[in-house]
Amino acid sequence: MDWQDEGTILSLRPHGETSAIIEVFTVAHGRHAGVVRGGASRKLAATLQPGSRVALAWRARLEDHIGAFTVEPLQSRAGVLGDRMALLGLNAVAALLCFALPEREPHLVLYRASEALFDALAAQAPDWPLAYLRWELGLLEELGYGLDLSRCAVTGARDDLAFVSPRTGRAVSRAGAGEWQARLLPLPACLMGQGPARGTEVVQGLTTTGYFLEHRLARDLGGRALPEARARLVAALGRAIPAGGAR
Repeated sequence: MDWQDEGTILSLRPHGETSAIIEVFTVAHGRHAGVVRGGASRKLAATLQPGSRVALAWRARLEDHIGAFTVEPLQSRAGVLGDRMALLGLNAVAALLCFALPEREPHLVLYRASEALFDALAAQAPDWPLAYLRWELGLLEELGYGLDLSRCAVTGARDDLAFVSPRTGRAVSRAGAGEWQARLLPLPACLMGQGPARGTEVVQGLTTTGYFLEHRLARDLGGRALPEARARLVAALGRAIPAGGAR
């Protein structure tokens, strides 16, 4: 059993004295793990960092074996190391992909969105927090937990949408919310793709996507806790984004 592919490294852990096991989000084989012989060496240290894009060759005696990777570097994305916030973002993306994706199942749309976000993080693009928020929304959509933000679930109106129902994942307008506003989740305009994020809108949006990640996705995965890397990112964004500013 063997194949060739490319993808981005999500995690790395030691295996024995000289090798490492990596998880990679690949184009055609989804989240896939394998052993890298000599992966603990200094020679491969830079190549095997989470966020690095690599070319892979995988081989195993049987399809269900973990198998071994041969790895060649394509893009290091080392620029993320120059910005603590961007590094927190990269760690959150990698951790959520490891947490949420079933093994060896391709997700091409999500792969492309993740690659674009990894590039934005490495470049320290000023709007990457907004891109990250929309990536979480896309992650929910890809895995079958998409939100319906097109119209109000109560009135059918498409205007003045301001909340999301935690029960249905559908948008609710201010008029439709009525006395139930306190029980609903926030729906900032940026979560609907409308305009740039201002002030605390990104954090508000992450409150909403985080609810569905925790209470729908994580619940269906056996009630596992969401990765701490996501919580660290959300907390840091909450401290860093002043009212009235994009970041």
